[in-house]
Amino acid sequence: MRATKGAARRQSKKRLFKRAKGYVGGRGTLTRSVKETLLRSGAYAFRDRRVRKRDFRRLWITRLNAATRMHGLRYSEFIHGLKKAGIELDRKTLSEMAIHDEASFKAVVDKVKEALAA
Repeated sequence: MRATKGAARRQSKKRLFKRAKGYVGGRGTLTRSVKETLLRSGAYAFRDRRVRKRDFRRLWITRLNAATRMHGLRYSEFIHGLKKAGIELDRKTLSEMAIHDEASFKAVVDKVKEALAA
């Protein structure tokens, strides 16, 4: 008697199609296309998890540059002053402060200016 993969094949295809839910056309209905698309989408997901980190860092730096220039400093001077003053706040926290808590950000900028002057 000829042995087929039967249940195992159906289960593996079911797993693939479940992951490809919402894909348009053959990408969501044809086994070969689904496999190719899932491989590609996995590669994009892996790459873009790293790209997201870069993009957010760029955003925070841009925000900080704008906020520090309003207080008479450049971004690079501000970061240098932070290191000299021993303030260990990250860029994400600083950019959130610049947007939502102007007073505390101004206090940090003043500390930085003192450190740069010394």
